[in-house]
Formats: sequence, structure tokens, C-alpha cells
Amino acid sequence: MASNKIRPRVFSSGQQDHHSNFFYKLISSQRFLAIIGLILLFIIALPLAKTYSQRRLVEKEISDIKQEIAQFEKDNQELKDMLNYLKSDQSLEAQARINLNLKKPGETVVVIENQEDKKNQSNDSEEKIVQSNFEKWFNYFFSR
Repeated sequence: MASNKIRPRVFSSGQQDHHSNFFYKLISSQRFLAIIGLILLFIIALPLAKTYSQRRLVEKEISDIKQEIAQFEKDNQELKDMLNYLKSDQSLEAQARINLNLKKPGETVVVIENQEDKKNQSNDSEEKIVQSNFEKWFNYFFSR
């Protein structure tokens, strides 16, 4: 009587058992679920990484622009100081002394010329006079 085992009846409308179905096995496997989880994580992380990268670029641009603004403000302040100086009487007096050779009453102007430049100019002119035309041509072609 061992061959007359009682088997349970399956009440189904022609469908296979869930355990023998390929898709059911695939979905219930841990590897498949891990792969699906990694794909979802990648799909979520990719836009986040792109947004983070763009945010870093914008922050860097903002800091660069702030540095430029600080430099422009510093330059602007220096130009304002220069303008105030140029409007002052001290600047007008200095420009009059330098450009117009003016002096205050009671002052004596002394001009000191560079003596070495005059000596060099006079030596060059004497040297040019001393050389003959033949020597100049000879030096031009053979003294290089």
C-alpha cells in the first residue's frame, strides 16, 4: 500500500504552481533584489552627484566674483584717494613746480644736470669727427 499515498488536490485553473514559475523564482531570489536595489540606488545617486557638482561650480564662481568685487572696491578707494590728492592745493603746487617750472616767492631754484651724459655725448661727437670715411667703411665691412 505504499504506492497508494494520498496526494493533496490542487485547485487551480490550469496555472502552474508558484514555486515552479520562472518569474516567481527570479523575483524571490536575493541576487535579483540586490541588483534591482543597486540599479535604483544608481538612478537616485546620479542626479544627486550632478546637482552637487553644479552647486560646487556655482559656489566657486560666487567666491571668485566676491574676490573681484573686493579688488574693485579697493581700486575704487585708491582712485578716490588719488582724486582727492589731485584736487588738493599740495598737488596743484607740485604740478606747477614740475611742469611749469614755477617757484614760490623767496625760493631759489637750482638745476643739477648730469655731467656724465654731457661727457659721453662730447666724446661720441669727437670720435665721429676723427674717423675718416675710409675707416668708417672699413669698420662697417670688416669689424663685426
